[in-house]
Amino acid sequence: VLEKLLAVGLVGGLLLGSQLSLNTYIGARLAAAAFTAVLFMGLLRRLFGRLPHRWPRRKPASQLLRGSLPFAFIALLYGINERVDIVLLERLSSAREAGYYAGAYRWLDAVMMYAWTVLPLFFARFAHAAARPRELRQLLWVGQRVVAVPLLLVVAFVLFRGEVLFWQFKHSAGFELDRMVLCMKVLFLNVLLNAFFAIYSTLLTGTHHQRPVSWLVALSIGVNITLNLLLLPHFGAVAAAANTLLSGLLVAGGYVWLVQRRMGIAVPWHILARLALAFGLLCGGWYLARTQLALAWWLEAGLMSVFFAGLLPLTGLLQPRELQQLRQLISRK
Repeated sequence: VLEKLLAVGLVGGLLLGSQLSLNTYIGARLAAAAFTAVLFMGLLRRLFGRLPHRWPRRKPASQLLRGSLPFAFIALLYGINERVDIVLLERLSSAREAGYYAGAYRWLDAVMMYAWTVLPLFFARFAHAAARPRELRQLLWVGQRVVAVPLLLVVAFVLFRGEVLFWQFKHSAGFELDRMVLCMKVLFLNVLLNAFFAIYSTLLTGTHHQRPVSWLVALSIGVNITLNLLLLPHFGAVAAAANTLLSGLLVAGGYVWLVQRRMGIAVPWHILARLALAFGLLCGGWYLARTQLALAWWLEAGLMSVFFAGLLPLTGLLQPRELQQLRQLISRK
């Protein structure tokens, strides 16, 4: 988590200073990883003293490697799923279409950093409570909202004001910006899916259900590649974004089915319904603000953030008792 926060801070500083490039981005990621590793080793030495070096024994090392293989396989599949669209776009359509998609996808990557920072916290708690279904259910109810609520606000912003995120593309033509904005809006519907259902993947992998998750992700990759082969030559970047959304929908449905089928934990449909209601009301309010008020984008975004904050207690998503439970969860962590 610390490494990701440092990476976000460094990349954000480079972006504000107009120094962001491929080389500086790689350097920022490397610096964040190195600092985190050094800090971790320092904490270990401070807490446990000097750590003697010992060559790992063969049996424990092999057990550790075998236990980590399912997680490594899932990480590999996710990496393939994220990069296959751009590669196929360049081969089947054109480098220009691949550029449109990459320009939109970078914002999806940036926003999903929030989810990939928060979800590991719940992964640890799910693993700790794997044998206690009631505690798992309570953690799922809390995690559902912690992951979803900020992402819902960001998705609504992109759907109504996404064009402002391409302020760096001063030399791009209008039709190119329109293409990237359209791709980004379709991709952020996939963020919406992750806001609702990514927590279920964490629940499954944290409770020893890595294999079905791996097969599900592999199936979605196959569907995505098949759709790309059929549609990319004709529709380009927009088709790639739509295919990503369709494969994400398949994965989300699979997560819910696996939780109900394999774990016997009731899916909190009432929370999902409240999240959907809050998002629908937010989008309705934002549409009225766009059509009736004609505000600057930053003022409009601030107003709708306040409006969304007011919707949370009205829809029952935010309750004082559950905030206290969340503080206890973080303190135990």
